[in-house]
Amino acid sequence: MTEHVNSEAGTITAAAPPRAKTLTATDLALIAAFAALIAAMAYIGAIPVAGAGVPITLQTLGVALAGAVLGPLRGSLSVLLYLALGAIGLPVFAEHSAGLGVFTSVSFGYLISFPIAAAVIGYLVKYVVGSRRTSALWVFLAIAAGSILVVHPMGIAGMKLHQDVPWATAASWDLPFWLGDLVKTTIAAIVAAEVHRAFPALLKRR
Repeated sequence: MTEHVNSEAGTITAAAPPRAKTLTATDLALIAAFAALIAAMAYIGAIPVAGAGVPITLQTLGVALAGAVLGPLRGSLSVLLYLALGAIGLPVFAEHSAGLGVFTSVSFGYLISFPIAAAVIGYLVKYVVGSRRTSALWVFLAIAAGSILVVHPMGIAGMKLHQDVPWATAASWDLPFWLGDLVKTTIAAIVAAEVHRAFPALLKRR
């Protein structure tokens, strides 16, 4: 709280502290919509390809879109909502799985990386890419950075810990995901750039 001096009256008045930003109804609707989008994308594909049996899905496409379109706060909250829905028993994870047991499976590293990746991607798009977010190339670089720095390292660590294998083995299991992620990153970048072109004020709210 700050104080202001009234020079004429010789009195000191206390100024009210700035109000904390709250999520609006629109924010909540967007968070819920993107959580549902990620859940729907988890059903598409689900092809086990890694040596440890982790399936390829479109989940990471939904996570990338959440961060790149909604920004760090709303994007990460949408992913956390998705994970919470799965944790309480809704079959929203890959291969229609659900429950807390999924977070102790071989893919747990990828799952817990998702909200962090969405926050990183959202931060990069909002604060680093900034006004260039209508360019698919710049958005692509932001999404790729989130995937390379967060999703893949945490996924590899999860498989290494769960299967008790060397780092090199876990990393080799992660390799089949890279080509698919390149395609998904490209799609997410094109879509997000077009969304920001159509709604230039979307990230100014949060």
